[in-house]
Amino acid sequence: QVQLVESGGGFVQAGGSLNLSCVGTERVFSGNTMGFYRQHPEKQRELVATITSAGITNYGDSVKGRFIISRDNAKNTLHLQMNKLKPEDTSVYYCNSRVVVNAEGAYVAVWGQGTLVTVSS
Repeated sequence: QVQLVESGGGFVQAGGSLNLSCVGTERVFSGNTMGFYRQHPEKQRELVATITSAGITNYGDSVKGRFIISRDNAKNTLHLQMNKLKPEDTSVYYCNSRVVVNAEGAYVAVWGQGTLVTVSS
Protein backbone atom coordinates (compact mmCIF):
# COMPACT_ATOMS: atom_id res chain seq x y z
CA GLN A 1 0.00 0.00 0.00
CA VAL A 2 1.39 3.37 -1.05
CA GLN A 3 1.15 5.68 1.95
CA LEU A 4 2.97 8.81 0.75
CA VAL A 5 2.78 10.19 -2.78
CA GLU A 6 4.93 13.10 -3.95
CA SER A 7 4.26 15.36 -6.89
CA GLY A 8 5.54 18.61 -8.36
CA GLY A 9 9.05 17.70 -9.42
CA GLY A 10 10.36 18.74 -12.79
CA PHE A 11 12.83 20.84 -14.71
CA VAL A 12 13.56 24.47 -13.90
CA GLN A 13 16.26 27.01 -14.62
CA ALA A 14 18.50 28.35 -11.89
CA GLY A 15 16.79 31.10 -9.93
CA GLY A 16 13.37 29.64 -10.55
CA SER A 17 10.84 28.05 -8.21
CA LEU A 18 9.04 24.75 -7.78
CA ASN A 19 6.46 23.53 -5.30
CA LEU A 20 6.49 19.93 -4.17
CA SER A 21 3.49 18.27 -2.57
CA CYS A 22 3.13 15.05 -0.63
CA VAL A 23 -0.21 13.47 0.18
CA GLY A 24 -0.39 10.86 2.91
CA THR A 25 -2.86 8.45 4.42
CA GLU A 26 -4.49 9.52 7.67
CA ARG A 27 -2.44 7.07 9.73
CA VAL A 28 0.86 8.18 8.22
CA PHE A 29 0.21 11.92 8.25
CA SER A 30 -1.88 12.80 11.27
CA GLY A 31 0.05 13.87 14.34
CA ASN A 32 3.43 12.91 12.92
CA THR A 33 6.51 14.92 12.03
CA MET A 34 6.75 15.15 8.26
CA GLY A 35 9.60 16.19 6.05
CA PHE A 36 11.42 16.20 2.77
CA TYR A 37 14.84 14.70 2.21
CA ARG A 38 16.87 14.52 -0.97
CA GLN A 39 19.42 12.17 -2.41
CA HIS A 40 21.80 12.76 -5.28
CA PRO A 41 23.39 9.70 -6.88
CA GLU A 42 26.45 8.48 -4.96
CA LYS A 43 25.62 10.72 -2.02
CA GLN A 44 23.85 10.11 1.26
CA ARG A 45 20.26 11.16 1.73
CA GLU A 46 20.20 14.58 3.37
CA LEU A 47 17.67 16.62 5.30
CA VAL A 48 15.85 19.33 3.39
CA ALA A 49 13.19 20.32 5.92
CA THR A 50 10.89 18.90 8.55
CA ILE A 51 7.74 20.13 10.24
CA THR A 52 6.06 18.82 13.36
CA SER A 53 2.33 18.41 13.76
CA ALA A 54 2.37 21.69 15.69
CA GLY A 55 4.09 23.49 12.82
CA ILE A 56 7.62 23.73 14.18
CA THR A 57 10.03 23.70 11.25
CA ASN A 58 13.65 22.73 10.77
CA TYR A 59 15.75 23.27 7.64
CA GLY A 60 18.97 21.94 6.26
CA ASP A 61 21.69 24.60 6.11
CA SER A 62 21.86 24.54 2.31
CA VAL A 63 18.20 25.52 1.88
CA LYS A 64 17.63 27.96 4.74
CA GLY A 65 16.13 31.21 3.51
CA ARG A 66 15.15 29.69 0.14
CA PHE A 67 12.75 26.82 0.90
CA ILE A 68 9.56 26.86 2.95
CA ILE A 69 7.88 23.75 4.31
CA SER A 70 4.23 23.75 5.34
CA ARG A 71 1.45 21.29 6.00
CA ASP A 72 -2.31 21.18 5.61
CA ASN A 73 -3.48 18.79 8.30
CA ALA A 74 -7.07 18.83 7.06
CA LYS A 75 -5.94 17.51 3.68
CA ASN A 76 -3.05 15.30 4.90
CA THR A 77 -0.79 17.24 2.55
CA LEU A 78 2.76 18.45 2.93
CA HIS A 79 4.20 21.25 0.78
CA LEU A 80 7.71 22.39 -0.01
CA GLN A 81 8.03 25.75 -1.73
CA MET A 82 11.47 25.91 -3.32
CA ASN A 83 12.71 29.34 -4.38
CA LYS A 84 15.96 30.65 -5.83
CA LEU A 85 16.83 27.16 -7.00
CA LYS A 86 20.44 26.31 -7.74
CA PRO A 87 21.94 23.56 -9.91
CA GLU A 88 23.18 21.88 -6.72
CA ASP A 89 19.54 21.46 -5.64
CA THR A 90 19.18 18.88 -8.41
CA SER A 91 18.21 15.64 -6.71
CA VAL A 92 15.47 13.15 -6.03
CA TYR A 93 13.26 14.53 -3.27
CA TYR A 94 11.59 12.13 -0.87
CA CYS A 95 8.67 12.74 1.43
CA ASN A 96 9.03 11.25 4.90
CA SER A 97 6.83 10.62 7.90
CA ARG A 98 7.96 9.62 11.37
CA VAL A 99 5.03 7.44 12.36
CA VAL A 100 4.93 7.16 16.14
CA VAL A 101 4.24 3.57 17.22
CA ASN A 102 4.17 3.69 21.01
CA ALA A 103 3.70 5.95 24.03
CA GLU A 104 7.47 6.34 24.44
CA GLY A 105 7.69 8.07 21.10
CA ALA A 106 9.40 5.34 19.11
CA TYR A 107 8.68 5.78 15.43
CA VAL A 108 8.91 4.09 12.07
CA ALA A 109 10.10 6.05 9.04
CA VAL A 110 7.79 5.90 6.04
CA TRP A 111 9.04 7.13 2.66
CA GLY A 112 7.43 8.20 -0.56
CA GLN A 113 8.64 7.02 -3.95
CA GLY A 114 10.55 10.23 -4.69
CA THR A 115 10.23 12.96 -7.28
CA LEU A 116 13.06 14.28 -9.44
CA VAL A 117 13.98 17.96 -9.42
CA THR A 118 16.43 19.14 -12.06
CA VAL A 119 17.84 22.67 -11.99
CA SER A 120 19.78 23.83 -15.02
CA SER A 121 22.51 26.46 -14.89
